[in-house]
Amino acid sequence: MTGPTQWLRGRSAESARLDRLVAGVRAGQGQVLIVRGEAGIGKSALLDHLIRNADGCRVARASGVESEMELPFAGLHQLCSPLLKLAEHLPPPQRAALSVAFGLEFGGPPDRFLVGAAVLSLLSEVADRKPLLCVVDDGQWLDQASVQALTFVGRRLFADHVGIVFGVRDPLTGPEWRGFPELTVGGLPEEDAGALLDAVVPGRLDEHVRDRIVAETRGNPLALLELPRGLTAAELAGGFERPDARPLASQIEQNFAQRVQLLPARTQHLLLIAAAEPVGDLPLLLRALTIVGIPLTEAGPAEASGLVELGARVRFRHPLVRSAIYRAATPADRRAVHHALAEAIDPDLDPDRRAWHRAQAADEPDESVARDLIASADRAEHRGGLAATAAFLRRATELTPDPGTRAGRALAAARATFRAGAFEAAQKLLVVADEQSADGLQQATVGLLRAQISFASGHGASAAQQLLDAARRLEPLDLDLARDTYLDAFVAAMFAGVLAPGSPQSAVAQAARMAPRPAVRRKHDLLLETLAVSFTDGYPAAVPLARAAIETFADPGQADPADLRWLWLASRTAVDLWDYEHWDILTARHVRMARALGDLAELPLVLNSRLTMHLFGGDFAAAASLQAEIRTIVDATGSALAPYGAIGLAVLRGRVDEATPLIAKTMDDVAARGEGGGMSFTRWANSVLLNSLGRYPEALASAQAASADPNDLGVGSWSLPELVEAAVRSGQHELAGEALDRLAMLAQATGTDWALGLLARSKALLAKGAAAEPDYQEAVERLGRTRLRIELARSHLLYGEWLRRAGRRQDARTQLRTAYELLTAVGADAFADRARHELAATGETIGERASRRAADALTAQEAHIAELAGAGLTNAQIGEQMFLSQHTVEWHLRKVFTKLGITSRRQLRPQTG
Repeated sequence: MTGPTQWLRGRSAESARLDRLVAGVRAGQGQVLIVRGEAGIGKSALLDHLIRNADGCRVARASGVESEMELPFAGLHQLCSPLLKLAEHLPPPQRAALSVAFGLEFGGPPDRFLVGAAVLSLLSEVADRKPLLCVVDDGQWLDQASVQALTFVGRRLFADHVGIVFGVRDPLTGPEWRGFPELTVGGLPEEDAGALLDAVVPGRLDEHVRDRIVAETRGNPLALLELPRGLTAAELAGGFERPDARPLASQIEQNFAQRVQLLPARTQHLLLIAAAEPVGDLPLLLRALTIVGIPLTEAGPAEASGLVELGARVRFRHPLVRSAIYRAATPADRRAVHHALAEAIDPDLDPDRRAWHRAQAADEPDESVARDLIASADRAEHRGGLAATAAFLRRATELTPDPGTRAGRALAAARATFRAGAFEAAQKLLVVADEQSADGLQQATVGLLRAQISFASGHGASAAQQLLDAARRLEPLDLDLARDTYLDAFVAAMFAGVLAPGSPQSAVAQAARMAPRPAVRRKHDLLLETLAVSFTDGYPAAVPLARAAIETFADPGQADPADLRWLWLASRTAVDLWDYEHWDILTARHVRMARALGDLAELPLVLNSRLTMHLFGGDFAAAASLQAEIRTIVDATGSALAPYGAIGLAVLRGRVDEATPLIAKTMDDVAARGEGGGMSFTRWANSVLLNSLGRYPEALASAQAASADPNDLGVGSWSLPELVEAAVRSGQHELAGEALDRLAMLAQATGTDWALGLLARSKALLAKGAAAEPDYQEAVERLGRTRLRIELARSHLLYGEWLRRAGRRQDARTQLRTAYELLTAVGADAFADRARHELAATGETIGERASRRAADALTAQEAHIAELAGAGLTNAQIGEQMFLSQHTVEWHLRKVFTKLGITSRRQLRPQTG
C-alpha cells in the first residue's frame, strides 16, 4: 500500500459524509449508515478514515468472516466482548439473553429480538460514559444472528450517542438491510484513478494505456493498486482486457492467487491454514503449524510481499487475499488444513469451531463428526442461533452414514431450517427425509412439516387441506399430534377464509369427529370438539362446548405455559360466543404470557386481538397504545402482519383519509397472500366506515362480501348488523331480512347481551311503525349492561334517528344527545358528526366539534410512551418494553410535554386517558 491518504484520493464527499456522522454521534443523535460498494472499491479505507477522525469517541470494531457465517452471534461477540463489563447494568431478562447468546450461561433459547434489545441497552450504557462508534466491516459475511441483532439496534437509535457503520459488499441482499441510510462508494474519478495508478507503476505509462487501464478497472482502487504488481512494462502496455475477462473481484482474486503461487510451497501451505482459520487466532495457527510440521519462519516471504501480517492476530492485506488463497487450493488440500485446525482446537474450550473444522475436513460420511455437529446444533439452538442450528444439522445429515438415521436428521434439519425462515432449503431436506425414511411416523411428520411450511409461507389457501391430510396420516401413529394438527388445520382454514377451496372446515370437522378420543383430555381438545361440532351439527349445538372451553382456559387455577399455543384460538372462540368479558380475560392473559416469554413472533397477533377488543369497548387510547407497540415489533422483526389494528382504529375514529388507502392496500396484500380471513376483516371495517359516513349502498356491498363465508363466526358475524343497517337504508329489505335471520340464530344460541342487543337493534331497523320502539329500547338496555360503548352509542344514534323521522323531536334529542356525547368522548368522529347533523335536524344547534385534543397531536409511539409514563413506569422500564434506550424515551417524553403543554409526568394520566 502507498498510504492512507492515497487510498482516500477522490473521496472528499464520502469523507465529509462520515465526518457528519461522527458529529451527529457526539451530539447525541443516533446514527446508522451502510457503506456499500463492490469488492476493492475502498470501503475499508473509508472506515479507517472514519475511525481516525472519531476523536472523543470510543470505537468498537468487528468484521464478518465468510467461514464464520454459521456460528451464531460470532460477529456480535467480536463487537461487544470488550464492552461486556457493563452488562451488569442491563435489565435481568436482557442480561440473561445476552449471556446465553454468547455462551456465558446456559438456558433456554433467547428470543433473537430480546438479544437485540440487550445489545441496544449495552451500547447505550457504554455511550453514557463516552460517545460510541461501532464499525462493522464485511457485513455481508456476518452470521445471521448478528445481522438481525445489529440491524435491530440500528432501527432503534434516536437520541443516543451511538453510531453503527456497516461496510457491505454489493449486491446488498436480505431484508435486514432495507431502509437504512446508505453511502454508495463508486470508482474513483478518472483524474484521481490515473494519479493512483501512476503512483504504483514504475516508469511512465503510455497515456492511452493508462486511460484504458483506468477504464477497465472502473476506478476501483484495489484493482489499480494490486493488478499492476508483478506485470512487466510490455504486459502493462496491453492494459488488462483479455478475451476471457472475468468480473473485477475475480480478476483481483486471481492476481492475489498468482502472487501467492510465486511463494515457497511451505509458505503457501501456511497461508492456506491461516485462510481456513477465520478468527486470526495466532496461537491456534501456531498449534496447527506444529501438527503439519511447518515453522512460523516460513511466513517470512508472505509478510515481505505484504500479503499477510502476523502480530497479535493474523491479518490479511484484504479479505480477497484470504478468499483467493482458499479458492485456489485443491479440495484435498482444504480438507487437510481443516483437519489440522480441528486437531489444534481444544474440544472442551471451543467444541463448535472444532466440529465445524472436522466437518469441513470430512470427505465421506462419518458418524463421529455428525454426532459432534448434532451437539453443536443443540448448543446453537440454546443460544438462539436458528440459522446456525440449521447449518450444523444440514451438514450432520450429509455426513451421516446410516440411511435411517440420516432421514431423522434430515427431518430435524428441515424443521430447524424452516424455523430459520429458509422455506425452500427446508423443502429440499424434506425430500431427503421422505426418500430415506422407512418409519411411518417420520414420513407422516414430513407431510406435517410440508403443510406447516405452506401455511407459514403465506397462509396459502391450500394449507388447510395439507394439514388435514397430515392429521389423517398421523392419527394411527400419534393421536395427540394428529389432534393438534386438526386444530392447526382449522386455524389455517380460518386464515384462508373465503379463499379456501371447497369447505375445508367441514372436512376437518368430519375427520376430527371420527378420530379416536384421547386417553387424557387436554384443554385444547375442548376447542377441537367445539369446532368439530359447530361445523357438523351447527353453531347452537357447539355453544355449551365453547363455553366450557373458554371457561377452562380463563380459569387461573388451570393456567399452564402450554396454553400459549392455543390462547389465540380460545380468544377467538370467546368472540364467536359474543362473550366480551372472556375475550378481555383471555387476551389479557395471552399478552402477559407472550411478553413474559419475549415471543415477538406471537406478540403482534395477540396484541391485534386485544386491540380490537379495546375498540369495541371504545377505549381508543388503549388501542392506540397497543398499535404503537405492534408497529414497534413489526418494524423490528420485519413481520408481514397486515395492519388490522391500525385499520380498525382509523375506521372507528372516522379518519377517512387515513383509513381508505390503508384498506385498499391491505386488501391487495392479503389477497396476494391468500388470507381470506384478512379480506373479510378489511371488508367489515370498510362497511363500518361507510355506514358512519352514511354511504349505505357502498357499505352494503362491503358488508355482503365480509359476511359471505357462513363458516366465519367472528368477523362474518360482526358484519351482519352492518349489513342490516346498510340494506335497510338502501331499501334492500329482503337482504336485510336474510342477514337478520342469520344473526338471530347466533344471538339466540349464545344469549349474551352483546349479541341480543345487536339483534334487537337490527330487528328495530326492519320493524314497521311503532313496533320498532321496544326493540330499540331493548338494544339500549342490553348494550348498556355491557362495556361495548361504541355499539351502545350507535344504538342511541339509530333510536334517535327513528324518533326524529317519527316526528318526536324532543325524544329524539335525548337519544341523539346521548349518542353524540358518548361518541365524542371516545373520539368516534364520523359517527359523532352523524349524530350532530341529526341533532341539527331536530332544531338543536351544536357547534362544530372542537379541534382534536392536544393528545391527538401525539404520534402513536409518543402516545404509547405517555401512557406508560402516566402508569408510573420509569424510562428504563418503558425502554425495555418498547425496545428503546432510556435516552430515546426521555427524548420522546420531552416532545410529549411540549405538545401537551405540561411539565410533569403526574399530568400525563388525565391528559392521555
